[in-house]
Amino acid sequence: MLITIIAWSTVIVFMALILAKKMHPFTAIVLIPLLFSLIGAFAGLYQAPAAKALKLPLDQVGTWEVTQAFGIWIKMGLTRTSGTAFMLFFAILFFCLMLNVGLFDPLTKRIVKIAKGDPVRVLVGTSVLSTVVSLSGDGTTTTLICCSALVPIYKRLGLKMMNLAVILILQNTILNLLPWSGPTARVIAVIEGIDVQALLNALLPGMILAILFVTAGSYYLGLTERRRLGIQSLTGDDIDRMFSETSSEEDALKRPNLAPLNAILTISALVLLIAGVFDPVFIFLTGTVLALAINYRTLNAQKERIYANSGDVLQTVIMVIGAGVFMGLFTNSGMSDAMAASLVDVVPQSMGRFWGLIVVLISAPGGFFLSNDAFFYGVLPVLVEAGKIYGFTPFQIGFASLLGQAFHMLSPLTAFIYILLGITQVDMGEWQKACFGWTVGIFVVFIATALMLGVVPLYR
Repeated sequence: MLITIIAWSTVIVFMALILAKKMHPFTAIVLIPLLFSLIGAFAGLYQAPAAKALKLPLDQVGTWEVTQAFGIWIKMGLTRTSGTAFMLFFAILFFCLMLNVGLFDPLTKRIVKIAKGDPVRVLVGTSVLSTVVSLSGDGTTTTLICCSALVPIYKRLGLKMMNLAVILILQNTILNLLPWSGPTARVIAVIEGIDVQALLNALLPGMILAILFVTAGSYYLGLTERRRLGIQSLTGDDIDRMFSETSSEEDALKRPNLAPLNAILTISALVLLIAGVFDPVFIFLTGTVLALAINYRTLNAQKERIYANSGDVLQTVIMVIGAGVFMGLFTNSGMSDAMAASLVDVVPQSMGRFWGLIVVLISAPGGFFLSNDAFFYGVLPVLVEAGKIYGFTPFQIGFASLLGQAFHMLSPLTAFIYILLGITQVDMGEWQKACFGWTVGIFVVFIATALMLGVVPLYR
């Protein structure tokens, strides 16, 4: 019981500090789980997992030994996120270099000409582009491609960067339910014999309606921006003049004569990333050093570019490292399991006939507060077994468990959101609040569609 209270307190205090802007996310994501873990250690919790980590008999494990285990648990968490951290390190540096050399300037200019200074067109275009690129199933790829193309446009037209961060993540949230993405792939792995095509067919109607809902929302947000900024009625000369208004320092970094070579390098990196031919770290490490060698051939120029872009890299990478610390302590101490059990135990058996809908509701906090591994590998099997008792099939429970993914991308445990927040320079708490109402809408669309199609029966 006490470990459950500590687990929920860890998450609640962390989120409260973020939303109230009382602490930097990196500080909070490391300090809060560490403090509550220490409270648990002095309360006599964690002896069994600490004994396992330290390879000691249980009777030899006291408070000091438990705190020693913290280092092992943190290391385990950092090991899980180190690959992501290194990948993001080189991916962000690579795309920063491509922005420096002006690779995306022609695309940006073309989109501005199509939009003709109308915020509605830009925001609806953001929704469409985010949807198409999210078909890859990879949030990092979606963020890097969309932000590289759209951030300069938002800056040039004076649009709120928050709208870009919100629209992009909403569409990526929906497309993340494709079978080749993380959560659905885990459901397929956990539930033996599940029909992948049947699962996709059950998900698609809700996904399509949710995509249309977000696109309509982007139109609405575009109207608010149009009221704020107006339609700029840009002529071709105006757009050319807009793009010529750059500083001499920025112009000195551009390499228009090397644009074909840089385009080939970027497209090759993205194709290899999507195809899964090489490890992403290798792809972006190689791409970064080639980009430096091709575009900035002197030692001083390369040093200056690495130094100038290091701030963007650091902001994202330290958050992934922080998430590794959080996951290491939270998972290996047993807090994650305790929270998962509390999500299941809170439902009285008398409500069993509504188990399908209850699983949908459990999946929302489960998808937000727990990592996908913890929820789908730890909680879902329990939900499936309970569902069998109440007359629900594993397919129905597996499908129901996916609907809470509407909220998962807002979780601080989702690594790639720190790229999005870093590039768009929006505050995490403000971004979560701006997204929340829309994610509730997506969740409602998912539930309504599932109930109407009978994929999740209202009751048995």
